Amino acid sequence: MKNSQIAIIIAIAVLIGFTLVNLGNSATYSSFADASLKQGETTTVIGYLNLEEPMSFDPKTVTLTFAAKDKKGNASTVVYNQPKPQDFERSEEITMTGYATDSAFVATNILMKCPSKYNEQNEVDSDKIYK
Repeated sequence: MKNSQIAIIIAIAVLIGFTLVNLGNSATYSSFADASLKQGETTTVIGYLNLEEPMSFDPKTVTLTFAAKDKKGNASTVVYNQPKPQDFERSEEITMTGYATDSAFVATNILMKCPSKYNEQNEVDSDKIYK
């Protein structure tokens, strides 16, 4: 075998190994119930802020604590060790990446889907523009 063929085979083996490692580390979407069964493992839960429950922020420890419901209706207390995101109460959907403990879901990252400013009330009627 030529040196170039050996180098190509090694490069392909490294790429396959890299792909398998990344697939093994990827977070899975789950509910709060599934996350509690896999305590300590990183999971991603998509849910909604429960506005009926209290929300608190402790500035000394920079900890936001709130209640959320996942898409299956399971409720959980969520602890987020970052400041409260802007317009958090207005969010339509929250994607929380983190891990479950005995008492709460600890979110390490939060992404919010905020309400669209392009709703039916703000739509422009294109027929009126061109008349």
